[in-house]
Order: sequence, then structure tokens, then C-alpha cells
Amino acid sequence: MATTPKAGRLPDISMETIGGQTVRVAHWSEIKQSDKRPLLFFNGIGANLELAFGLGEWITDREIITFDMPGVGESPAARFPYRPWMMARLARKLCDRFGMGDVDVMGVSWGGAMAQQYAFQYRNSVGKLILCATTAGMTMVPGKISAISKMADARRYSDPEFMRENFQRLYGEAADEGAGQHITNLKPPAPMGYVYQLIAFLGWSSLPFIRLMRMPTLVMAGDQDAIVPMANAHILNTALPNSRLHVVDNGGHLFLVTQADVSVPVITGFLDEPVDAMQTSSLWDMGVSAV
Repeated sequence: MATTPKAGRLPDISMETIGGQTVRVAHWSEIKQSDKRPLLFFNGIGANLELAFGLGEWITDREIITFDMPGVGESPAARFPYRPWMMARLARKLCDRFGMGDVDVMGVSWGGAMAQQYAFQYRNSVGKLILCATTAGMTMVPGKISAISKMADARRYSDPEFMRENFQRLYGEAADEGAGQHITNLKPPAPMGYVYQLIAFLGWSSLPFIRLMRMPTLVMAGDQDAIVPMANAHILNTALPNSRLHVVDNGGHLFLVTQADVSVPVITGFLDEPVDAMQTSSLWDMGVSAV
């Protein structure tokens, strides 16, 4: 049974069982009636779906769906390790359950790799793809050791003061009001849930199949990202057949949170742009800077 949070434009939340795995799902119905494709969102590693609640405020004319990965947020942990194709299949079955056919797909960080797997696996039913602060997998250019070491510290989920003190070193940008809300909404993942997310992409790379992903793609990156350096965005943008790159000036790994006023219009503009126009237009036509 779905439950509806009381404040703001928040999603209906339900527990859904797919093939023996139960996951916690957030589903936003569209406020404005339209014929636009729903948006499937994949979150970062260890990130509970509450961290994606901003999507419902930013995008009101589309259905949106996201879910807690096994062992993350309030989804029960998986009994065994899983591979990316398994989670992509689970996501597709969730879309089917909610009556979604073709979808646009968006992923952030770890979720950006999941978005690539989904877009390849179900490429005939993916309209557009948005990849934020992410990589092509094992072929990535690594981030700063100081940031990666903080990523491995479990206190970033359980100790808000630790997160505030280390936010800039970890993500490459200062903590602001948006970052404070992000910290407040964090829920610690189950230890094995986090581990299974880490090992899911061991040996995985999108480069062997990336040329088959011909859907219009927006690659976004922050030029101050300490976890996923800009070089990774250039790799994706070069390898994808139909992509454009937008760089968020002074943006760190969480530019969607800390610079929502800048990054959200780029995303909504890309989603709303007619596909035919995308063959000849650039982000300059949309009034934003691109690289």
C-alpha cells in the first residue's frame, strides 16, 4: 500500500516485490497533464530515495520513479551479490508495474553507471539519457585520495557534523543550505547493501557497448568535483554517439544539490527539447554555457 508524505510535493512511497527482491519505491504523478515520457532516476551509492525528493519540485509535468537499491534506505538487503543488468531488469519491471512504457533515464554518480546499463539494456524504450557526475566504469580517471578516503568513512552517513566539516574536501564545494538539507536526509545503508553496490560494478565498463547508445544524451559535470574528475565527462561525451557536455562552473560532485538553480534549467531544457532540433542545436541555443 502506498503512503503519501504530508508536506510539499512529495511522492507516493510503496514497497514493491520484484522477482523475490523487495525495494522501496518513490513515484511522483505528474501535476500538469502532458504526453511527456516519465523519468526513471538512479541515485548515487548508498543514497536513499529521500535525497531525490527535489526532483518532484523541479519536474512537475512528468511522472518520476526511483527506488532504494537493496540494502539502501528502507529496502531490505539482497541475499546475494548482484550485477548491474539485474538491477536494470528490476527497474524495467518496476516501470512496467507503474504503467510506464518508454522512459527518459537519469543517473547521478554510481547511479549514472546504472543509467548507462539500463539505457543499453533497454535502448529501444529509452528516449533521452542524463548522466551527472559519473564515469564509464572501471576505465574511469580516479578522484582525489583525500575525497575517496572520506567516501569510505561510514560516519558520513551517521554523523551530520562529520559531513558538514568534511563536505568541501569530500565533494569539492562548500556546504550551503541545500547541502544541509542533503545531510539531514541521509540514512545509513546496511553494511552489506553498500558492499554489494561497490562490487556490482567490479570489472564493468560501458565503453564496450557505449556506441550502441544512440539516444540523445546530456553529460553534466562539476569542474571542482573531487570524486569524479572532469576527464570522465569528456570520455563519456566523446564515446557517446549523440551527446553534449555541460560543465557546471565551480560545481562539485553534488552540483545538483548545491547549484540546483543553475543545473536544473539545463536538465529540464534538455528533456523538453524536441529530438529533431537536437541534431542541429547546442546548449548555447538554450542560454547556458557548454564545453
